[in-house]
Amino acid sequence: MPELATTTPDAGKPPAAPAGSKGGAKIDPRYLVRWETLIVGLIIVVLFVGSGLSDKFFSAASFTTGSFDMIEVALIALPMTLVIITGEIDLSVASILGLSSALMGELWNAGLPLELIMPICIAMGAVCGVFNGFLVTQLGLPSLAVTIGTLGLYRGLALVILGDESVTSFPSSWTERAFGTIGGGWFPNVMVIFIVLAVLFAIALHATPFGRSIYAIGANKEAARFSGIRTKRITMSLYVLAGMVAALAGIVMTLRNSTAAANVGVGLELTVVAAVLLGGVSIFGGSGSLFGVILAVFLLGAIQKALLLANGVSSYWIQIVTGVLLVGSVLGPNLVVRAREARARTTRSRAPGAARAATTTTTPRKEEDR
Repeated sequence: MPELATTTPDAGKPPAAPAGSKGGAKIDPRYLVRWETLIVGLIIVVLFVGSGLSDKFFSAASFTTGSFDMIEVALIALPMTLVIITGEIDLSVASILGLSSALMGELWNAGLPLELIMPICIAMGAVCGVFNGFLVTQLGLPSLAVTIGTLGLYRGLALVILGDESVTSFPSSWTERAFGTIGGGWFPNVMVIFIVLAVLFAIALHATPFGRSIYAIGANKEAARFSGIRTKRITMSLYVLAGMVAALAGIVMTLRNSTAAANVGVGLELTVVAAVLLGGVSIFGGSGSLFGVILAVFLLGAIQKALLLANGVSSYWIQIVTGVLLVGSVLGPNLVVRAREARARTTRSRAPGAARAATTTTTPRKEEDR
């Protein structure tokens, strides 16, 4: 029989199968505690609890309405994932959504066709993203402070454009598309937009040099810059993408509700950030996956639908649960990292070489004490 290797596996690689295993390699227990696996477990728990709270929870109508309730969050979470992986953040996305809705209503009142209005709104979102990106990349301002400021700026512009009015005279041919389902079934039309964008963003993040550059910027911006990565250009492009998708979400929300208003989407940015962080993306940048974020959006949607269908449960619990999950999504990964570091230190201290080194260094000290 061939001799077994006695060297310790490299960091980040799964350990080899134990010597006594039969029939091939065993499942590495670390894969069972991946963040995405934990989210799947939470989804199963929520589905079980939701079915107990209401017999309508597992109905097709429940999935349809739940998808409509979360579609804007799901759309905006895609570019937000890329922004946060770079170590930045964009809290102005909900205000861009409201500005897009207000601009859409004002242009419709002016007599422009929707086929022209929608590209104009998306271009407006790109301009908002350029402004955010310019302040962050060219002036070196912190993204948190910048986007908190533009959050108020863009919402104020929306109120200036449309005021307290609401526009509800959009053509039914468009509103029925936004609120309709494929073939009159249970799958919403707008989910097709999300699926297409999710595939494109996933390919860009996980299968292209552009995505690897995003991770490199989040891990160490200075090292990425010295290695030839155009950090400013990539960060700027991500803010532009975030603005465009937020404007698209404003169009979807306007047509879905058949109403354009300046105050739509207030507070939506917190739900988006909660979904991204709950999906396992590090708030410090450099790690995370789009698949985990999609699972987190589904989890938040399931929780929201379960609470809405439950009798005697206040809708304010949705905000409470979202806040708890937001704190937990930041605290959980940090605890996991600390546990891994503690385990690594324990493993190194138990290694034979470490024991001999400890013996060598402690003996002279004992002689000096004598």
